[in-house]
Amino acid sequence: MILAIDVKYNEVVGTAKAVGVLCNWEDEEPKEIIIEYIEDVKPYVSGQFYKRELPSILKIVEKIDIREIEVIIIDGHIYVDNDKKFGLGGYVWQALKEKVPIIGVAKRGFYNNKETVIEILRGKSKTPLHISSVGIDNSIASKKIQSMKGEYRIPTILKTLDALTKKQNIPC
Repeated sequence: MILAIDVKYNEVVGTAKAVGVLCNWEDEEPKEIIIEYIEDVKPYVSGQFYKRELPSILKIVEKIDIREIEVIIIDGHIYVDNDKKFGLGGYVWQALKEKVPIIGVAKRGFYNNKETVIEILRGKSKTPLHISSVGIDNSIASKKIQSMKGEYRIPTILKTLDALTKKQNIPC
């Protein structure tokens, strides 16, 4: 099983909604959906995004048996620069004691981490996804994301995750 996680914030009230979907690589629909609501979310601090996002991601991870997870996919980068300074994905990996590989799928690249990502094109899109990983070879991670179901730039299961995260049934 893989676990894909995304988080949405309500800046006005300082809350968040974290959503995780459990699935297999070939799935178009989640096998299971996990939703957590988080109170008292820290405000965004430039250059320290992970401090805000990490607690919400870990709330989802707490709900599953991590031993059954092949990889966790996050919306973001593993590294923020070519020297491999951790971004969100690296901090998730560290928080999980480096037991589960993490794949970052980012819609936008950073100008200074080009050596740590592989850009892939999916569907008819001319805009790449930026794939990075830790605990799994980047070329394998990129091939896995490339092979996921869906005709468009974003794999179907990740589009579903995004829609579930943005759905306005949140008490925030």
